[in-house]
Amino acid sequence: VQLQASGGGLVQQGGSLRLSCALSGQPFSMYAMGWFRQAPGKEREFVAVISWSGATTYYSDSVKGRFTISRDNAKNTVSLRMNSLKPEDTAVYYCAAREALVSSRAEEYDYWGQGTQVTVSS
Repeated sequence: VQLQASGGGLVQQGGSLRLSCALSGQPFSMYAMGWFRQAPGKEREFVAVISWSGATTYYSDSVKGRFTISRDNAKNTVSLRMNSLKPEDTAVYYCAAREALVSSRAEEYDYWGQGTQVTVSS
């Protein structure tokens, strides 16, 4: 399984970005898909997760109401729409796949993408 994340960049505070992650090598619908992020000097933290069907989503409290996770099983992609971005959202964002139910624990994911940098300027 390979995951390829894209869509990061530099944006001003209050702006928006959309991250995408494409999965290849296995049927996409087998996996719950998560987004995590890691800021310099900090541990990797959970951002959002979506179940294989898209029916279930969870968000961290820090992004709830601002970020939206979605998936397109026909295109083997998961997206993260990020609105009202804040400087504290600056991090490398990773997508991850888990062949099981949704989880917010990074250690429970089987596959990881390479990460995409998001920088929010104040």
